[in-house]
Amino acid sequence: MQVGELSAGTPAGCDPATTLAEAAAVMDELDIGSLAVYRNGDLIGIFTERDLTRAVARELPLDTPVSDLMTPDPDTVDVDVDVVDASAWLLAVGYRHLPITEGDRLVGLISMKDLLDALTRKAL
Repeated sequence: MQVGELSAGTPAGCDPATTLAEAAAVMDELDIGSLAVYRNGDLIGIFTERDLTRAVARELPLDTPVSDLMTPDPDTVDVDVDVVDASAWLLAVGYRHLPITEGDRLVGLISMKDLLDALTRKAL
């Protein structure tokens, strides 16, 4: 199974000026752990629940922009990467969320949970 099979369309995202409070509200509403950060339609970062935890630990104001905490220029994998390879890579680098691209276009954002589910289904 390839990671492209796990992505369900353009992922939820925000502008770099989006505040921590706004990003947290979107993530809560959609029950997701990360947001793609876009500028002029281009992926420039990823903001995750880990970034939000870091903001709380540092007692940052809720109007702090996500650009202050996001991972800029995140690593991505192409849609045709096998879920086993993507899982091994996530474990090696310590990421929890993975942007999926097709060419230069972001087509999905998957989590470790998505990969674990796929690996479990693959094993059955």
